[in-house]
Amino acid sequence: MDKALQTMIDNMPEKTGKSLQEWKQILTTKSFAKHGEAVKFLKQEHGVTHGFANTIVSLSKENTDTPDDLVTNQYKGKEQLLPIYNKLLEVVDTFGADVVKTPKKTSVSIIRKKQFALIKPATKTRIDLGLKLKDKPTTDRLGDSGPFGTMCTHRVQITSIDDIDNELVEWLKEAYSKAN
Repeated sequence: MDKALQTMIDNMPEKTGKSLQEWKQILTTKSFAKHGEAVKFLKQEHGVTHGFANTIVSLSKENTDTPDDLVTNQYKGKEQLLPIYNKLLEVVDTFGADVVKTPKKTSVSIIRKKQFALIKPATKTRIDLGLKLKDKPTTDRLGDSGPFGTMCTHRVQITSIDDIDNELVEWLKEAYSKAN
């Protein structure tokens, strides 16, 4: 978590009279259609400053799905891609105990000290593997990051478990080694 955000959360009870968890509970009793309505409510009804109100509302919307739920939802209708996903996890698990897999709504970040790979079911027949390989030239197979933008430097499109070959494993290892 960002240090400034953590400091804000730590200071919340002193500055607002309640912890983040208490504010989240208050917001669950209401149903606001828009972010701004909830911010306005906290400011007007509870005297919370705009910065704290905005943070409380943003953090109260955080996804409560478990990591397994997030992955299950990513692969709904794309179940045939799960063997590819599982094989990629198998490969990165061999790199070291410092590999962390963080499922999000549409992808799974693979992190060492920094993110070095991103696994995303792009279509019903393809997984996009994003890699951070700064200064590595692109090839036909190791393309530019495409839709990953700055999250990754390169992208490999995987349509078969056979695509997880020695070359791809070496790229993953290289990305891992650069993420320390």
